[in-house]
Amino acid sequence: MSSKRLSVVVTRRLPDAVETRLKELFDVRLRDSDTPMTQAELTDAVKEADVLVPTLTDRIDAGLIGQAGERLRLIANYGAGVDHIDVDTARSRGILVSNTPGVVTEDTADMVMALMLSVTRRIPEGLSVMQTGDWDGWAPTAFLGGRLGGRRLGILGMGRIGQAVARRAKAFGMQIHYHNRRRLRSEIEDALEATYWESLDQMVARMDILSVNCPHTPSTFHLLNARRLKLLKPSAVIVNTSRGEVIDENALTRMLKAGELAGAGLDVYEHGHRGNPELRNMPNVVMLPHMGSATQEGRLEMGEKVIINVKTFADGHRPPDQVVPAML
Repeated sequence: MSSKRLSVVVTRRLPDAVETRLKELFDVRLRDSDTPMTQAELTDAVKEADVLVPTLTDRIDAGLIGQAGERLRLIANYGAGVDHIDVDTARSRGILVSNTPGVVTEDTADMVMALMLSVTRRIPEGLSVMQTGDWDGWAPTAFLGGRLGGRRLGILGMGRIGQAVARRAKAFGMQIHYHNRRRLRSEIEDALEATYWESLDQMVARMDILSVNCPHTPSTFHLLNARRLKLLKPSAVIVNTSRGEVIDENALTRMLKAGELAGAGLDVYEHGHRGNPELRNMPNVVMLPHMGSATQEGRLEMGEKVIINVKTFADGHRPPDQVVPAML
């Protein structure tokens, strides 16, 4: 790269420390409003920038990339998931894509456990009673939930986050089971005391809690479709902190309404932030606004990775977190 400072466009508000460092290093255009860019604003951004720093709320598809100017050479995503970016089209135009993997592993795994506990121990119901002042005092049969210890946990996707969930669940005394595209090494299985299921159908049918921790790809879209969800036991709970598109949300809603599932803890939704409105009034469903990675530490570390990727690229080297087909 030349000695001229790179033109960097950031599509969303980032932590102050991250924005300050970006301004020190690059010719950066920051976002004043903490709202997603419009399609017109994104089009202007890709025409004028050397580097675009988008987030998961930005759809960087083939049409948008096709309008990019000759200057755009790097899309440095603020986040690990890149299913909102057409990586193949970017590569065909000589545009690199980077992300921020591994930063939010522990934070997201914490949220999985929080959702498990919230649903199985009916925490939102208890909280609601206290907030409305309707609690009449302790009773032997009030707010009875179930313990996690001894339950079978099925983990769909045993990457970094799935393994972090397994470590936590093991400490709670749960039995760990998993389905993954590739089986883990035996030493990892032994350390986690995890049982591998080659058949997802067979695993799903036997689990007490199912945690979704796989990315959204064409092969995982509606991986938990109506047929597969029907395999779950009526006493089962499903937790999703990964991508909403992995579950057929309408089918899930119908089953919860019919009492064919015991509950669900959801941090992501099939249609962005528009979760099925029928889910909102179900006492056995806990809905969160995509908070799985929302820690101060995690957001700062994501920003640091973006800066390292852009600075390395500016120095004429391959970004350390460049997305390549093997990662997808």
